[in-house]
Amino acid sequence: MGERYDISELHDIDRPSGPVAAAILAAGVGTFVLGLLTTLAEASTRVADALKWSDDVGPLSGKTILTVAAYVVSWVILHGIWRRENPNLRPISLAAAVLAALGIVGTFPTFFEAFAPE
Repeated sequence: MGERYDISELHDIDRPSGPVAAAILAAGVGTFVLGLLTTLAEASTRVADALKWSDDVGPLSGKTILTVAAYVVSWVILHGIWRRENPNLRPISLAAAVLAALGIVGTFPTFFEAFAPE
């Protein structure tokens, strides 16, 4: 009928955690860049004008493109460094959480409007 397999022959495959760590930290970097660009665009009309890559969308076009670029570039670099490594995920996750929290704060109007020129 069918082949029988001996379960005792099965074993875990040990995969490196580096690619996961790279994705986690890159997400934190991307979120931070969005918050930073949002705050800078509010603080400076020069920055806002530089980020206006589409007249229909305004500065949001530059913010989102640069945010995605920051995520992808940081992910590629970190993945290249850690692809066969097993870095400690705790400090990487903590750093990503701090970066993400700072990035999210940077997108709140209460925060970035404090930097608007009077």
